[in-house]
Amino acid sequence: MEIARVSIVYRTTDEIILPQYKGSTIRGAFGNTFRKVVCPFKGKECKECLLVGKCVYNYVFETPIPSGSKIMRKYEHAPHPFIIEPPLDTRTEYKKDDELTFNLILIGRAIEYLPYFIYTFEMLGEKGIGRGRKKINLVSINQHKSVIYDGVAKILRQPPVKEELKFDVPKHKIKSIKIEFQTPTRIIHQGAVVQNPEFCKIIPNLLRRIALISYFHCDDLLNIDFKGLIKKAETIKTRLEFFKYEQLQRYSGRQKKRIPMDGFVGVVIYEGELTPFYPYLKAGEILHIGKGTAFGMGKYKIAV
Repeated sequence: MEIARVSIVYRTTDEIILPQYKGSTIRGAFGNTFRKVVCPFKGKECKECLLVGKCVYNYVFETPIPSGSKIMRKYEHAPHPFIIEPPLDTRTEYKKDDELTFNLILIGRAIEYLPYFIYTFEMLGEKGIGRGRKKINLVSINQHKSVIYDGVAKILRQPPVKEELKFDVPKHKIKSIKIEFQTPTRIIHQGAVVQNPEFCKIIPNLLRRIALISYFHCDDLLNIDFKGLIKKAETIKTRLEFFKYEQLQRYSGRQKKRIPMDGFVGVVIYEGELTPFYPYLKAGEILHIGKGTAFGMGKYKIAV
């Protein structure tokens, strides 16, 4: 599975106010701008459009299930091929000339659409963000210490370097893992919202997300022993946990209603035979877990 991770760097032109959790604001502004940039038939629903299946917006934001798919044939949409990771701080006020930086993760075929993302981020800055729609200037898009896009010169200097996510089981035994859930994590297990993240509840969600992303965006049907791993997950015990549940909502302009974004944050330590789960947990650090991953939800870090 190929991914590309970059950082988006803006500079404020005025004082701006943003919410403590900025994922919804950034992703919402990005989605509205992206459609205006690439959609030739802005008044139509994607499923009614002549370009459905050929349109960049349709692929990135609606991701239809292709005919002949081996999985998810009863569903309308696959997971998004991108993740926006907002700043983890709770800062709400930005002065003039302050930096606003967040991360973008592109998955599989979406990496080739980076120029569309760049142009959208340029337009987003001009249209403004936050309370009062204050303008911000795109300074650069960086990967590690390299500048991929120069926002001042408006030049794409180099393509992003792709990373390969592998799922090799480690040779050494892993008996304990600490997971820190850094952004609100909303997991649905057997139709209910998970508020107490037992290992047996998070693993099915994680495995499913990884498999779907790999199949729909990387053309690779992973050979995952779902039944075996889910059965083993029931043997993993929780040794220590400290969580709080955050109540968040966002307004969806497309659906014309408020969408819940509440989820848990905190730390948990799991114990047991964790070796076969490690490669998937490690991949999940990048791919996130649960609902709202495009908004940066479900971000976590693990430590052995």
